[in-house]
Amino acid sequence: MSNESLANLLKEERRFAPPAELAASANVTADAYAQASEDRLAFWAEQARRLSWAVEPTETLDWSNPPFAKWFADGKLNVAYNCVDRHVEAGNGDRVAIHFEGEPGDSRAITYAQLKDEVSRAANALQELGVAKGDRVAVYLPMIPEAVVAMLACARIGAAHSVVFGGFSADAVASRIKDADAKVVITADGGYRRGKPSALKPAIDEALTKVDGVSSVLVVRRTGEEVAWTEGRDVWWHELVDGQSAEHTPEAHDAEQPLFILYTSGTTGKPKGILHTSGGYLTQASFTHNAVFDLKPETDVYWCTADIGWVTGHSYIVYGPLSNGATQVIYEGTPDTPHQGRMFEIVQKYGVTVLYTAPTLIRTWMKWGDSIPAQFDLTSLRVLGSVGEPINPEAWIWYREHIGANRTPIVDTWWQTETGAIMISPLPGVTETKPGSAQRALPGIAATVVDDEAREVPNGSGGYLVLTEPWPSMLRTIWGDDQRYVDTYWSRFEGRYFAGDGAKKDEDGDIWLLGRVDDVMLVSGHNISTTEVESALVGHPAVAESAVVGATDATTGQAIVAFVILRGTATDSAELIADLRNHVGRTLGPIAKPKQIKVVSELPKTRSGKIMRRLLRDIAEGREVGDTTTLADSSVMNLIQSQLPAAGTEG
Repeated sequence: MSNESLANLLKEERRFAPPAELAASANVTADAYAQASEDRLAFWAEQARRLSWAVEPTETLDWSNPPFAKWFADGKLNVAYNCVDRHVEAGNGDRVAIHFEGEPGDSRAITYAQLKDEVSRAANALQELGVAKGDRVAVYLPMIPEAVVAMLACARIGAAHSVVFGGFSADAVASRIKDADAKVVITADGGYRRGKPSALKPAIDEALTKVDGVSSVLVVRRTGEEVAWTEGRDVWWHELVDGQSAEHTPEAHDAEQPLFILYTSGTTGKPKGILHTSGGYLTQASFTHNAVFDLKPETDVYWCTADIGWVTGHSYIVYGPLSNGATQVIYEGTPDTPHQGRMFEIVQKYGVTVLYTAPTLIRTWMKWGDSIPAQFDLTSLRVLGSVGEPINPEAWIWYREHIGANRTPIVDTWWQTETGAIMISPLPGVTETKPGSAQRALPGIAATVVDDEAREVPNGSGGYLVLTEPWPSMLRTIWGDDQRYVDTYWSRFEGRYFAGDGAKKDEDGDIWLLGRVDDVMLVSGHNISTTEVESALVGHPAVAESAVVGATDATTGQAIVAFVILRGTATDSAELIADLRNHVGRTLGPIAKPKQIKVVSELPKTRSGKIMRRLLRDIAEGREVGDTTTLADSSVMNLIQSQLPAAGTEG
């Protein structure tokens, strides 16, 4: 990026106060900000007391060797005990922990007492397979309850799990198993996706031809499809786990005991194994889940629509909710199977009160039309959340109106695989929310926006989002590569954590995320965020979704190229394209007008819903399209290319 700070183009005047009833009984009030700013470490020490410790920590933070933090280092606890046993001991064994909804329509309700027994059996089974404290276990499963059980069983015995998203290829799986040196792999015959069985075990079989050291593969039977079998290595879950004793004494582990490794893509192509440990991670995951979603475990039904293969699934399906004794929904399948109202049907069926989902899905719902959610009773909802990327204001407003009946607060959360838990978010009982803004750092978190010289930018300016103080759920290192950890996150701004996101502060000092710095375009000397141009386009009534890239341009350095999906009734025409360009010009200023707008029916997305702008940049610059293996549907690129000659216009 150049020294020109990020252009601060988008203006948003709408404000929404917290509902009075929610504010009156909110778990966390405005006092928490004052308490945390007065003594940050005392604040986190108090949050740690939300957990059950076998040995209470006396030391909160050891920052003697930055950037390698230790939190609560002299304390001991068992993460699985905190997520399961203690709720049973408190008399809540009959409370439903998981309402599981399978894509074909099968369902299961699992109480905390049943979950405790299942986790104990799985822990005994892993130990029978030779897994011990300090070992690594790879998990490659669909969204079924056994995925949660497998993670908690690893945590119980002190083995680190490495969950690999069930959509990754055999090569991607192999590289992760090898890097973590996993001893056992837990997988399934398959899962259900788009109405039919989708095999998983073949990818493991292929991956293990490329990796040594895996002694056993534990296989959950989900679809009943035929699977290849390696005698002596492969074991059926139901044959090994179901026969185990439901008694398993959880051992207390050090607070800094590795809990999991989660791989995130690296710019060099080699995935980065993000290492999280136990005490600090669980403290912040538990606190933020309680605070940001205002969780009332006795009455709420919580649903995070993420996959356990991503960090959102780790922190806000497994560890945060279960540590708080929540009742939650887990759904296996796709949002439009067997119909486009499936997610709303599930909200209605279980009386979901807190819904946490991604902007991509919200914009997909917008594209499908307002009439679909209107067919279902969504009145149980009281808090809505957004995660994964910046949410554009129009999608935020649509979410509030059509899902939240114009009364639910929306918590737009910023955090990352590396941060482990939510860092910046409104609090639903405190914050006057602004559509599209994550607003301010949570109590106990220190974040700001700086320029190229690491100077804090004034209100109304943009730059780079940095974290200026260590936090409990921070990554401890990149697995096996301390130097890469230092170089990747701590070298750009001395003493500050920077993970690559651009941001701006508005006139009130609230933070607006602008996406990855890599997704910033340099147009005639101005840095313009793809997020803001996309937001402007989606603000037009004809546009359901947009993706914007900067393409090399001889005159302006980069030219803005937009790919748009139209809403149901709109049709592509030269008039519409001109209107869209002018609309962006009016919203953001003439500098931000796209040079080209291309109308398409789909955008290239990963299975987690992130748009792969790199592939769109290839198209915009007329190159051969790069690697598409992580796309949810690789045929989308062919579809886009076939649609392009007739679509769009030069400006």
